Amino acid sequence: MPSNNVTRLPTAKTPESEKITINVGFVDLGHIDLLVAESFYANRTDFIRTAIRNQLATHADALKQAVARKLLVLGLQHFSAADLEAARASGQKLQIRVLGLASFGADVTPELALATIESITVLGALQASSAVKAALAGRIH
Repeated sequence: MPSNNVTRLPTAKTPESEKITINVGFVDLGHIDLLVAESFYANRTDFIRTAIRNQLATHADALKQAVARKLLVLGLQHFSAADLEAARASGQKLQIRVLGLASFGADVTPELALATIESITVLGALQASSAVKAALAGRIH
């Protein structure tokens, strides 16, 4: 069973990124397109990723403090049915806190998730079957 202090790699192939949609004003979009046309960036996505990374770097100290304060696991945390069965056997209820990706194996049933997970806080992405997500909806913060 994963510890709340240990990052585990998922066994299945995990996407490297999450798709998001943003609205950008026309003038800002024109400026981005001009920078792309002038070869400062390969494309709009390259510009946006760079802008995000620059902002994250600007706030790096505040982010580190918040991660420590909230006791978040940084990175990837994967839970299989065996992990949750081990938690159930030990009488533990999991409080999952992840900054990155929390994923649940296809073998995790909604009943098992409800029996073993007290709460979930994910800043990033949560990957689970729609049935598991629906079962845990009241426990996801």
